Amino acid sequence: YITFATSGPDSRTTQVFINYKDNRRLDDMGFAPFGQVVSGMDVVDKLNDKYGGTPSDSQPQIQSQGNKFLDAKFPGLDSIKKATIVEKK
Repeated sequence: YITFATSGPDSRTTQVFINYKDNRRLDDMGFAPFGQVVSGMDVVDKLNDKYGGTPSDSQPQIQSQGNKFLDAKFPGLDSIKKATIVEKK
């Protein structure tokens, strides 16, 4: 599932993460799944994981400077250019 990152109530921004397994323990912490990778997981598996799993104190700079900061601080960081909403059948 694709889930918004959060640090508490009303704190979501544009940061999301993809769960590789069922993380129900996050439900009570306010992490709300909003999507699912239905195809292309092979592409997700190829994303640069150099910076993953490490807490960052860069949130204020990311919010104020955006991609300029990310490009300078995290060279090689992948980004999502497009996502499509697929209606449930």
